[in-house]
Amino acid sequence: MLNISKKSINKKIDLSDYKSGKLVADKKYYKQFNKLSLIFLLLLFITLFLPWTQNISGQGNVTTLKPNQRPQNIQSQISGRIEEWFIQEGNYVKKGDTILRLSEIKSEYFDAKLVERTGDQIQSKSQSIQAYSDKVNALQNQILALQQEQMLKLQQAELKVKSNERDLEAAATNQSIAKTQYDRSIALQSEGLKATKDVEEKRMKLQSSQAKYVSQQNKLTEAQIDLSRIKATFADKIAKAQSNLYTAQSSQFNTEVEVSKLENNYSNYAKRNMLQFVTAPQNGYINKALKGGVGETFKQGESLVTIMPADYDLAVETFVRPIDLPLIHIDEKVRVQFDGWPAIVFSGWESVSYGTYGAKVVAIENFISNNGMYRVLLAPDSDDHKWPDGIRVGSGAKTIALLDDVPIWYELWRQLNGFPPNFYKPKTTQTVLK
Repeated sequence: MLNISKKSINKKIDLSDYKSGKLVADKKYYKQFNKLSLIFLLLLFITLFLPWTQNISGQGNVTTLKPNQRPQNIQSQISGRIEEWFIQEGNYVKKGDTILRLSEIKSEYFDAKLVERTGDQIQSKSQSIQAYSDKVNALQNQILALQQEQMLKLQQAELKVKSNERDLEAAATNQSIAKTQYDRSIALQSEGLKATKDVEEKRMKLQSSQAKYVSQQNKLTEAQIDLSRIKATFADKIAKAQSNLYTAQSSQFNTEVEVSKLENNYSNYAKRNMLQFVTAPQNGYINKALKGGVGETFKQGESLVTIMPADYDLAVETFVRPIDLPLIHIDEKVRVQFDGWPAIVFSGWESVSYGTYGAKVVAIENFISNNGMYRVLLAPDSDDHKWPDGIRVGSGAKTIALLDDVPIWYELWRQLNGFPPNFYKPKTTQTVLK
């Protein structure tokens, strides 16, 4: 066992007696630390009062300003079979250039001379219309002739009836005179002033006048019957001619309807023949053939190729949260960072941002998108740097909408409490995407 005295244990050790202790004890490091801490706190305090630009960040992609400038699929308006390709992917095409040729797959359009035969049918039916038109004119002339003939014969019959009526009146007068003479003869005979022979003569004359009167009545009746027969006969003839006229007109109208349908079919067949050649709707570049090979069939309205228009105005569509939407206004200034373009971004200090480009809000969607955010369309800011030429439609982009300038301490306090940025509304009229 070690023999250590109690006195040696209680003895204090003086580090200054040692060389290493002197090196440590003589240095006052805490004074330098205090100076650094004081400087750091002073800088931190000053930094809290520096300006900070509030902002709204968003994620989107590059698109075009106008809908007709965006990539589109070219569909076929008819069902068909691919027969021949005239382009390859990446080719530049002009409006109206043929992209591919199709063939029909429906049996009713197999006839190669369908349009020509339909044209022949139209010509034949048109000649039928002319024939019916001539028949209608002939029947109209026939009706006119019958009406004129009827008028003449009715005039003759009416004159005959009037003549017989005059003769009947004359016969009635003669009969009345004969009756008066006969009665006078009878009276004179009874007085002995007239011979029997004279009386018999007067009786014979009376009977003769009575016979003539009856005969004249019969003639008048026959004339009236002839007048009625003429009316009935010509009415029947005119009615038959009018019936034939209406039949011819009906046939003419039906044929005109058939011609109209054939002309419609002719136009449809001619247009369908043109649709067998799929053409470019505008100048652009062929991106991708969605149907490949030869002999492949497809349905009506199915996409065949995609085309990117050659002329377009770039834009960025970005998405913001619903809580930030009231802070976005038309003509609002926005900074954009494109994918593939490196940037060191301090979103609060616009002056020290690199690789970002200016944009302004041109439209705001009025209905929420499927991702739960609102779509905002941005166009290049003409007062800022031009966007890079290498940007392509569809590439990603990050956006920062700059708002009010506030001290950093205020922004930290707002972030810690979850308050929204300062609300403000510029003097501009807001429009929305339809």
